[in-house]
Amino acid sequence: MRAEQIRNAVRLDMNNGKKELHILFTSVGRRVELVEAFREAARRIGVRLVVHGSDISKTAPALFYCDIRHITCRISDAQYIPSLLSICKDNRIDLLIPTIDTDLLILAKTREEFEAIGTKVFISSPEMIGICRDKRYTADFFESCGLHSPHPVDDIKDYHGGFPCFIKPKDGSSSVNAFKVSTAEDLLTYTKDVPDYIIQPFVDGEEYTIDIFCSFGGDPIYITPRRRDLVRQGEVIKTKITQDDRMIEGAEKICAKFKPAGPITVQLIRDRKSGEDWYIEINPRFGGGSPLSMKAGADSAEASLRLLLGEDIPYQKKAARDAREYSRFDDSVCSAGNGVVEIHSLSEVQMHTDGMKVILFDLDDTLYNEIDYVRSGYNMVATAAAGLYGEADEQYLYNELLSYFRAGQPAISQLVAHHQTNQTLQRGDEKLLLDIYRTQNPSLHLSDEAAVLLQVLHAEGISIGIVTDGRPAGQKAKLKSLGLDTNPAVSEILITDELAGRVGSPETFRKPNSLAFLIMQQRFAVPFEEMAYVGDNPSKDFTAPRRLGMRCIYYRNPDGLYYDEKELA
Repeated sequence: MRAEQIRNAVRLDMNNGKKELHILFTSVGRRVELVEAFREAARRIGVRLVVHGSDISKTAPALFYCDIRHITCRISDAQYIPSLLSICKDNRIDLLIPTIDTDLLILAKTREEFEAIGTKVFISSPEMIGICRDKRYTADFFESCGLHSPHPVDDIKDYHGGFPCFIKPKDGSSSVNAFKVSTAEDLLTYTKDVPDYIIQPFVDGEEYTIDIFCSFGGDPIYITPRRRDLVRQGEVIKTKITQDDRMIEGAEKICAKFKPAGPITVQLIRDRKSGEDWYIEINPRFGGGSPLSMKAGADSAEASLRLLLGEDIPYQKKAARDAREYSRFDDSVCSAGNGVVEIHSLSEVQMHTDGMKVILFDLDDTLYNEIDYVRSGYNMVATAAAGLYGEADEQYLYNELLSYFRAGQPAISQLVAHHQTNQTLQRGDEKLLLDIYRTQNPSLHLSDEAAVLLQVLHAEGISIGIVTDGRPAGQKAKLKSLGLDTNPAVSEILITDELAGRVGSPETFRKPNSLAFLIMQQRFAVPFEEMAYVGDNPSKDFTAPRRLGMRCIYYRNPDGLYYDEKELA
């Protein structure tokens, strides 16, 4: 517990007293847009967010955009739910977000088990999930809402709807084994190839998706219809926001009866001849194109975080900007080759430099122990506090600060509260002492191991850089005290907070943001495959380097704040 308590104490002021949220995307696969939408929403509202992702494959692209990765068994495995429960309990997951259809029903049936350990799940009731998973029941549900739906049959002998028609699995998704059929002969052939099929009359018209996002109680917050202009393998490639009153009214009827928890998507076809809307499908999860509605203004990622923080969010009709058009494209990540290796002393870095032309280092708890900075600052704070409170024994105040710190409490706040009873003066004292801590000129020393490593790498012709988060003044004071700002072995230093400029939010540019690494790659003018990053924090240090294709070296510093973090999957 000591490392976790220290970590909480050091980072508390960075969060401005706000709760740190942990969310888990299951079967995250290729859902990079969705992961990034949540991360951007957290940056925008100033929430500290840790993104977890799970999948059965270590090379799932979206895993490389998550802070912490978990490899799980298949959904059909009896250990799937127990493994998810263990992940949620061990990592204090606040919200679990499923991304594919196949785990929806099992999550719905076990939702109370997750809630018992403090994890909310974006999942509707088992009854409603069952309706969505069987297209026959889905059609009945739409009709119960007063909406039109092409009625399916599950036996070719009962189909009398004419041609063309549509055949697909009754519990299918992503347009797998879904076919438009023109003749009775072809239909008979397809019934032999499509397992557990249903047949529906084919509706010729424009396809639409309605992205719906509701509170945990099922009350609508956002309803966003959009036209599906181009679709590939069931997922939209081009879409246009279409704030159609009739579709919004239909979605409101669905919400009133379905009571979805979080996101659902509804699909419909508007008949070209009659103009009638035919509702065909409900997916009780974030759809592949949901991030496009978020970009247009119906930001359900931000709403999700605000709900977790206890906010009540009213229905915001037509929140997305109408007529916005979006086209999606593919990108790539390096999922194999340059991975993550773990070391337990800095000297081991030399064992992993084959083919590397550039080694980038983190600063805090990598090139020096951050606890030394904490102790240096507390010495200065204790001296100032002695003058404020007439305490002759500065060592006593220093020890008091350390005791709060080791207990995982905000040390300076606790010290002031203990010695200053006037709340108005408390605020002034706390600001004064915090400023002393943050603007200190620390007394730090580069370890012999770190100093020798830098010299050896430099002598071998390997270029060295430093990428560090933190307040520029404080980080520069550390670099100066360590002699790194003038060390001839260090070619480049980048403090990510400086990338914010005068008006940006520094937290936006901190790791796992990839911008600092992109800049360093441009400065050194070498491929990412010939670069390595050495850091101590598996929660954020390696997210960007891994997806860029850099080699990652995890220094599990036994004296560092992150020593007890789990190893990366």
